[in-house]
Amino acid sequence: MTADLKSVLLLQHDMAWKLASHHLDGLTTEACLWRPGGDTGLHVREGNDGLWRADWPDHESYDIGPASIGWITWHMLYWWRTALNQSFGDEQLKREEIFWPGSADGVREALSSLRTRWVGAVSALDAEALGRDRLTRWPFTGRPFADVVAWANMELTKSASEMGYVLFLRGAAQV
Repeated sequence: MTADLKSVLLLQHDMAWKLASHHLDGLTTEACLWRPGGDTGLHVREGNDGLWRADWPDHESYDIGPASIGWITWHMLYWWRTALNQSFGDEQLKREEIFWPGSADGVREALSSLRTRWVGAVSALDAEALGRDRLTRWPFTGRPFADVVAWANMELTKSASEMGYVLFLRGAAQV
């Protein structure tokens, strides 16, 4: 039996979402704000205006330290919102306009909404649209849109793995 590309990509997404949900379902705000590297590592911070902004690294070397789950979940919101906006929106969304929701409940709600929008948009595409680069504007160009969908699946899996590792570190630190 041969599965079509869209079915494979959506199945891969479902598996990645189940892995992410394993960590997201019981996630607390306290766990989101715990910093595995103490004062180092990428994190989210509440501004005087009540909006939570994420650190943005100048480089990606290991000396910046491990990210908090708050930052990891902000990054998920960033890449997913950006991919949706670039592929199916007005292409105007900027990183500085993407804020962390401020709580684990807000994270779950925002990510669930993005997932619903993403799966709906991808499900509506036919094989020709997946094979063309018309919708491919970010994170790369000149590639079939199926590559963007596969990349998003990889990002979701990577983020789930990162959350799990931080949760392991937090659990060990509390023993």
